Amino acid sequence: MPAVTKPIRVAILVALVSLPLLAAPAAFAGGRGEDGTRSGTEQSANADDEGNLSVTVGGVVFDRSKNGSGDSAGALTSSTSWSPPPCWYAPKYTPEQLQKYLEPIWEAGSTGHEWDATQREKYNADDEKKGFNKDKSGEGYWWGSYVDKSFPPGWDSCDEDYFWVDTGDAPPANIENAITPEILAELAYAEIRVPGTEVTLAPAEATKVNLPTWAWLDGAEFKPVSVTASVEAIGLEATATAEPVSLEIKPGTPDAEVYPASGVCEIDDGRIGEPYEKGKVDETPPCGVKYLRSSGDGTFPLQATVTWEIHWTGTGGAGGDLPDGEFGATQDVEVQEIQAINR
Repeated sequence: MPAVTKPIRVAILVALVSLPLLAAPAAFAGGRGEDGTRSGTEQSANADDEGNLSVTVGGVVFDRSKNGSGDSAGALTSSTSWSPPPCWYAPKYTPEQLQKYLEPIWEAGSTGHEWDATQREKYNADDEKKGFNKDKSGEGYWWGSYVDKSFPPGWDSCDEDYFWVDTGDAPPANIENAITPEILAELAYAEIRVPGTEVTLAPAEATKVNLPTWAWLDGAEFKPVSVTASVEAIGLEATATAEPVSLEIKPGTPDAEVYPASGVCEIDDGRIGEPYEKGKVDETPPCGVKYLRSSGDGTFPLQATVTWEIHWTGTGGAGGDLPDGEFGATQDVEVQEIQAINR
């Protein structure tokens, strides 16, 4: 995967707060928008008294209180071609909310007379008591499509119009990407943030030619992190958890040897690599690198990438594994041509 030379600062949003799932309709609300076409993702955020945020995206609430943190924290990249769903269906409106959203559009004629007439008939809009399923208020929701906020390829594949689902019932079988615990887990995966991967190198002075250099990561930071995604109105949730399993080191030059020979340092007892201690200068490190020539007036771009295993659990005992994720960074290493050192 491409290394990140200067990791982007990521603000971690913590402390789940209560948000109404189906807020007042937005201009972009799935199904068909004001221009008669499907529209983008509905997003909102509320803050508690301490300023902590919980963000809803497509009716999904994310609890990031157990996520990774730090200035260099970043998002995982799947080790395969897998990616989270670009769009999905979930509860969108109560009957009253859908009426409040659609009728002004029809009155403005913005979607065309013929289309508006068809829609009024579909939702039985002229029946004051039963239109938009108002006689079933509190017994279900109108579902609609939501789109990942980054609009990845396939974002426009959820093209079903609004459909009604009674509380406790499954959505129609022909609807693909209707929200499930597994889809929630995949969306939570995309929200996971893990610590930066700048490794500690020792001995502490500039790395020396032909001198084994020890490499390790702060064990206190590299522990499992997780994000929980939920749709409160229908009682669905899932938690995606990332656990670090290995560190891969690429020295940035072919004139180097890595330890172990594969360059992959497996996690051992919750620790990646072993801190250097005085007196171990001639020992072979369990995780590290030995440069065979100096970097001259420059440096070598050492790349360190941590692999994280992803598993998830969800409503009703659901669970499983998702593709491993990776996060890496590049650091400049100066290598000096010095044979004698102080021990």
